Amino acid sequence: MQAPEFSLYNIKTMTEEKLSNFTGSPVVLTFFASWCPDAQADLNKKKALFEQMNHSDLTFVAINVTGREREEGDGKRYAENESIPFTVLLDEGTKTYDAYRAMGVPTTVLIKRNGEILNTYHDKSSFYHILQGIHELIEEA
Repeated sequence: MQAPEFSLYNIKTMTEEKLSNFTGSPVVLTFFASWCPDAQADLNKKKALFEQMNHSDLTFVAINVTGREREEGDGKRYAENESIPFTVLLDEGTKTYDAYRAMGVPTTVLIKRNGEILNTYHDKSSFYHILQGIHELIEEA
């Protein structure tokens, strides 16, 4: 299945970012909400992984599901306070989250270079299984 296109606000560059901007690179896409302890732990693990990887091998993107936040701006503040080193985008409510059929936060979607979804890991998935999927994603590239 082809990954749904999106055009969302990037909190670092303050510009719109599209999924198609990342075509040619495998993508680890993570949906998160700032209040969720599981999403916080997941992002911390991905942050550590990102800092150890060759960034030409893989693109990391986090999407804050603004429609699941308690207060407007919570996700942006969280990403800035935690110094998330990769691209952080703001969903329009739950529009992109719903388009990807996410069923909780965190949800991780692995997207191949050609824009096809390799696998989706919902909120109860182990980080070990996500790492196995990332390995497969890189090997396939």
